[in-house]
Amino acid sequence: MRGTVRPDAPIELRIGGHTRRELVDSLASAGVRTNAFAEVLLADPAFDRAESRTLLVAAREVRALGLPDGGTLPEVFAAASADGFDLLPLEAGPYARLALLAQEAAPDSVLSTGRAPSAAIHVASEPISEDDEQPKGFYLRVVDGEPWLRGYRCDNAYAFPPEAVFLFASGRR
Repeated sequence: MRGTVRPDAPIELRIGGHTRRELVDSLASAGVRTNAFAEVLLADPAFDRAESRTLLVAAREVRALGLPDGGTLPEVFAAASADGFDLLPLEAGPYARLALLAQEAAPDSVLSTGRAPSAAIHVASEPISEDDEQPKGFYLRVVDGEPWLRGYRCDNAYAFPPEAVFLFASGRR
């Protein structure tokens, strides 16, 4: 999987097969920047598993999931499930970042504003904690030519805008 994700075309994503250190080194070698929330997520025990597997993934805007006015994380995940999509394992985030280095650049350089960032792809995974102070998952973004793997926080009341994009596991080919 190289380049970008199109909503009409599920793609294969290979995850696993590397130790946490190897994965972190691969991100650094590719010039991927991270934030503190991504570092918290990368420390999760999910990254202690090294088995390799291939997943079929698909990107969907929140509005395409039947949420024309946007939706909270639980609403987005429920709508995706109703459409036949599943959550990805947490470890899919960094592998998706490496696979999508040619992602379209964000139209702005704002990194943190308390809202869903423009041109981001949120990797839909089960949150590691219900604590609103803990990051809920990863998102991918390219800012000023630099690829980012960032973690994000939100509570269950925060509404993602209709144009927010999430990456899900898909059984569709």
